[in-house]
Amino acid sequence: MQLKGLARASVEKDTEEIIRIRLRTFFRDFYFYPLKKIGVAKTKKLEKSTVKKRRKKVPVRKILRVLKSFKIKRFFVDIDTGNCISNAKLYPVFSFFNYYHGGFHINFEGRKQFVLLIQNRPIHIIKSFINP
Repeated sequence: MQLKGLARASVEKDTEEIIRIRLRTFFRDFYFYPLKKIGVAKTKKLEKSTVKKRRKKVPVRKILRVLKSFKIKRFFVDIDTGNCISNAKLYPVFSFFNYYHGGFHINFEGRKQFVLLIQNRPIHIIKSFINP
């Protein structure tokens, strides 16, 4: 096959492979082996990639800033352990938490309920990465 003055392609016999394609363009020759296994080239790439690459570690400050961008909209805990002694021991702890944060309840009726509503917007996450 030939494009006058630009390129010329021909199929030739090869000693290692059965056939090869010779492409001549502007005084330069290129050789392609169409029957060559594709997997051989991949193994060469794997050998080069065995060199250990250092990962960029995310600083703890950025992680904390992203976590601070989340807002807790609703929090509610209502627990019954099934043992009245354990419930009695948890009652002062839950009342202490209620004094500062709220949403902690203990019951003696067998109900178990946990509600957590967390909200965030993508702009808050982006701001936490950009702003120091």
